Amino acid sequence: MACPVKHLQLHLILLFALWDVCSMINSGMLFPRESSSREIKELNGLWSFRADLSPNRNLGFEQAWYKRRLAETGPVLDMPVPASYNDITQDPKLRDFIGWVWYDREVVVPSRWVADKNIRVVLRVGSAHYSSVVWVNGVKVTEHHGGHLPFEAEIGGVLRGDPTAPCRITIAVNNTLTLQTLPPGNIQYLNDPSRYPKGYFVQNTYFDFFNYAGIHRSVLLYTTPQTYVNDIAVVTDFADGLGAIAYDVAVSGSSNASLKVTLTDGEGRCVAAATGPKGVLKVVDATLWWPYLMHERPGFLYNMEVCLQVASARGEVLEDRYTLPVGIRTVKVTSTQFLINNKPFYFHGVNKHEDSDIRGKGFDWPLVVKDFNLMKWLGANSFRTSHYPYDEEILHMCDRHGIVVIDESPGVGIRDIRSFGNASLAHHLDVMGELVTRDKNHPSVVMWSVANEPASEMPPAGLYFETVIAHTKALDPTRPVTYVTNSNYARDKGAPFVDVICVNSYLSWYHDPGALEVISLQLNTQFEEWYGKYKKPIIQSEYGADVVPGLHSDPPVMFSEEYQVMVLRSYHEVFDQKRKQYVIGELIWNFADFMTAQGVTRVVGNKKGIFTRQRQPKAGAYTLRERYWRIANETGLLPPWTKYPCSQLRSP
Repeated sequence: MACPVKHLQLHLILLFALWDVCSMINSGMLFPRESSSREIKELNGLWSFRADLSPNRNLGFEQAWYKRRLAETGPVLDMPVPASYNDITQDPKLRDFIGWVWYDREVVVPSRWVADKNIRVVLRVGSAHYSSVVWVNGVKVTEHHGGHLPFEAEIGGVLRGDPTAPCRITIAVNNTLTLQTLPPGNIQYLNDPSRYPKGYFVQNTYFDFFNYAGIHRSVLLYTTPQTYVNDIAVVTDFADGLGAIAYDVAVSGSSNASLKVTLTDGEGRCVAAATGPKGVLKVVDATLWWPYLMHERPGFLYNMEVCLQVASARGEVLEDRYTLPVGIRTVKVTSTQFLINNKPFYFHGVNKHEDSDIRGKGFDWPLVVKDFNLMKWLGANSFRTSHYPYDEEILHMCDRHGIVVIDESPGVGIRDIRSFGNASLAHHLDVMGELVTRDKNHPSVVMWSVANEPASEMPPAGLYFETVIAHTKALDPTRPVTYVTNSNYARDKGAPFVDVICVNSYLSWYHDPGALEVISLQLNTQFEEWYGKYKKPIIQSEYGADVVPGLHSDPPVMFSEEYQVMVLRSYHEVFDQKRKQYVIGELIWNFADFMTAQGVTRVVGNKKGIFTRQRQPKAGAYTLRERYWRIANETGLLPPWTKYPCSQLRSP
């Protein structure tokens, strides 16, 4: 019989090996949290706004709008932050605007933040789409390229340069997409003077959602001491009831700081402690982090408080405290299974979008909470962040509720061969670095997705995705990596490098439209071909059909609610056969209807949602709810109060 102590020691050796790699990603993008040493001031609300309507979209830089109040440069609008600007006004030019827009706001900074030179003052933008430049009182403090991840700058020096001046923050945002951005796009000038005005251009994109723009997530100021906890990386494991959390703390501002790390449970009781910047917290009788519907206590989190102390030049003891929620869980992949805490996990979930009426992609707490209630009502245990990283607040919700996440980069629509060049690759690697750095400690995040539906059959795709996937695994060797494909299995150049095959297919919709009878045969063939070639577990990462809400037809025809139900049921019959073998998940496209660019194939957006854009259920939602709860109940792990009898699940 194996010795439990030796078994645990082996786990810890492996843990330390992973922990050494984690030290590579300490780059200082901790989620802002208040503590006895840190304060936060939110800057959400109304900002002054002006679009640069000049022909070259460069007038704001030529006239240096950042040097004075935006209202002094010309007409401005009130613009809410966070929100996309596109649907806020009645102006169609602004809805479809491409180019630089400008925001500014004067804020009151607490005087002690400015007076005390031991305080760092940091300006943080949760995300702005796509490229951004930021000034404080006319001084450029940072710029950022990428529309879905946070960026920040320390501004204490600027504020202390003139402590009597108000703090004026100016942010210029440009939503132009090029062949080197993620997602890619290109600007096309239409020069026929008999058909188009002078200088007329359009933004071409290669994805099926609206190119919303603006400041989409919270803007805030926060403080830390000058010597502070810059980043934390954790890796968890368990054996024989003993949990282990390997941690690595990066400190900035001093090399002489002392660190104490304390782990408390949900009731505030200390369960482990350690000292020093690196170590392992051992938790006796550890409570594991489990997914929703996989355990009667899903989403359990410990709190890991890092207390930093350092002596000042005057002999005072200065302190910084930061608390990180931590879930103890493991993730492994075999040739046929996805394991969480060594138990088979089956993804029955959804694809989503950050999208809603008026707000566009702007973060909105009521919408987030509503969506989580709907997912839990549905019996969904997972979702993919299609097709870009979501607000980190959403990942915190997933951590707490036990909702499993496939965390996807904005690498959607890489369809042009010129987007596989060195410049595109370098940017893709940077984006994956930012994504992993931000989300590495979330227990809900179980897999990275580096792209969605790229032209993976093109010759450059193999080396490109081999490089991106290897880079991602080097950043985080504890999670599997995938990308989502819709190419032919035999020609897919990137599939050899992924850990899980994720396949999108729309049988009887984009292929053989209206032919429900072909779904079973074609889906069986799809699975057998992919598994036969690569011997890796498969997730059906997208499937579905558009529905005009309230449209009914018997026999079912395309766009009717009945047709969507029949498509779902036809897919589900095959899923039930293959999930006994190597299919490890199914994610419906889509959770809710969402806006797209105008076109002859879209009537006010994509209608494949099982909920409307206003979050009202279609018939397909009840079909999916019945299925998801039935799958969850098959595990036998659910407490009685969650075992919904099928008679309570209405399905048309």
